[in-house]
Amino acid sequence: MNLAGFYHYGLYFLTTAGVYGILALALNMQWGLTGLFNLGIAGFYAVGAYASALLTTPPAAEHWGGLGMPMPVGVAVAMLASGLLAFVIGAATIRLRSDYLAIATLGIAEIIRLVIKNEMWLTGGVRGIAGVQPPFHTDNQLVMLAVVVVCLIVLYWLVERARISPWGRVMRGIRENEDASMAAGKHVARFRLESFVVGSAFMGLGGALYAHFNGFISPEAFRPLYGTFIIWVMLIAGGSANNFGAMVGTIGVWFVWTMSQMLTDLLPGGLATQAGAVRIFLIGLLLQVILLARPSGLFPERPPPLIGRRERKKHR
Repeated sequence: MNLAGFYHYGLYFLTTAGVYGILALALNMQWGLTGLFNLGIAGFYAVGAYASALLTTPPAAEHWGGLGMPMPVGVAVAMLASGLLAFVIGAATIRLRSDYLAIATLGIAEIIRLVIKNEMWLTGGVRGIAGVQPPFHTDNQLVMLAVVVVCLIVLYWLVERARISPWGRVMRGIRENEDASMAAGKHVARFRLESFVVGSAFMGLGGALYAHFNGFISPEAFRPLYGTFIIWVMLIAGGSANNFGAMVGTIGVWFVWTMSQMLTDLLPGGLATQAGAVRIFLIGLLLQVILLARPSGLFPERPPPLIGRRERKKHR
């Protein structure tokens, strides 16, 4: 690979890692902050990607939509669509225990993927949707990286502010002890639903950015391996409930994943196919090693400073 190849691959690596970072932050809001066991990330990710793609692509006979709207409109609608879907799902499932919620969200994500795969009039089916417009109608990868990084920075700031806010304190209280939170007069179901909807809307944002970065989407991109499992590994390895840890885990796991793919691609045809399963095993093994050595991840949760404690320090 020459210098130009390394440059373009580096841009691809960083942009994709930024998209996964957005998904990891969204999951951290649900699981790390509130304790919601969402295994349906791929569903909200896919809804965001397809919503933005259908609105912003040129007219096409292969699928519905093709309205040619600008990218900001597509991204906004993607977040709205994923948030509304989460509201409908959450209204029915948010009171379930964590394991039952995980089963419900996993099943719903698979239903969404199968609908996308089979309803050709709506999504193009297995042929996917091509011609998704990049930002500012330019194919410059550096521009797309800048857009993703800006969205990631803004989202990181928002999630971090939410973590240290009174709203975030209530969420952590619900995560640790729902009964005590109810006894304190908090509407637990409403707060859980808020976290679920907001986190899912951010997953829709990640899906929209993925669609505009790649210019093409298909149901294969939203399989549980790529749309759910690897994101959970990133968050748990980096440190649940720690936004900085989520970012470190995203970059580290994505680096291992892409490097292992480059190595397996060098193998002969039959061995390369078999090595794909070994890559998944290695990611799982890496997660087990991290959990044994650092049960709370590389960067454990840091409790936010108490307001009263800060005020006392000022007056000393």
